[in-house]
Amino acid sequence: MINFLHVSKTYKGGNRALSDVNLKIGKGEFVFLTGHSGAGKTTLLKMVYMDEFPDRENGGQVLVKFGDLSFDSKKIAMRGVQNLRQKIGIVFQDFKLLSDRTVFENVEMSLLVSTSYDRAEIKKRVMNSLGMVGIAQRKNAYPQELSGGEQQRTAIARAFVHSPYLLIADEPTGNLDPENANEVFKIFERINASGTAVIMATHNPSFYQNTPYRHLVMKQGILQRESL
Repeated sequence: MINFLHVSKTYKGGNRALSDVNLKIGKGEFVFLTGHSGAGKTTLLKMVYMDEFPDRENGGQVLVKFGDLSFDSKKIAMRGVQNLRQKIGIVFQDFKLLSDRTVFENVEMSLLVSTSYDRAEIKKRVMNSLGMVGIAQRKNAYPQELSGGEQQRTAIARAFVHSPYLLIADEPTGNLDPENANEVFKIFERINASGTAVIMATHNPSFYQNTPYRHLVMKQGILQRESL
C-alpha cells in the first residue's frame, strides 16, 4: 500500500531530514514509528500524504496505492494530492477543532467539504464515527466544554468519518494523561480492526512494547531498524 524507495529529504540550510529510507507498509497494517524529536518521523509521515516530497535530485520516490488508485510522488499533480488526502485520515497532537462548532459539526465538516453525500448519509456516518470513539453522547458540546481526551476523540472521529484506507497519527497522545492516552490507543486498535491501516508516531513505549504490531525506529533521518 505504501512504498518508500531510497527516499531522502533535505531542507533549506542543508538539514537532512530523511536519508535513503526504504519502507513498505501493507494494507491493514498497524505500524508504530518512534525516535527522538528531530529524527524525521513527521517528515516521513508528511511524505505519505504528500505534504512533503523527496529531493528532486536523487531523492527517491514514494508510491501509495489504495485499491485501484495509485499515487506517485514523482508524477502527482495538485488534484492528485487532493484525491490522495481524501483517502487518508490524519490526527495530530493538538486537536485542531473549530471552537465555534459542536462535536457533531466538527466531524461532519470533513464530509461536507469532500463528498456529495445527502444529509441523511452524513448524519449516519458522523454518528457511526462518534460511536466508534465513544463520544456520541457529547455530539452537541463545543470543544471548550470537553476534556482533552474528549477533544482528541472528536479529532479521531473527524479523521475516521470518511472511512479512510489509512489513518496517520502524529503523537496523538502527547497532550493526554496516561488513562486517556491508553483509551485513545485502544480506539486506534478498534479502527485498525475495522480494516483501516494505522501509522502511529509516539514516544510512549507502553504502546509499542509487548504488542503484535510492527515497530519502526528513526534516528537522524535514517530508518535504523524495524521489529515486531
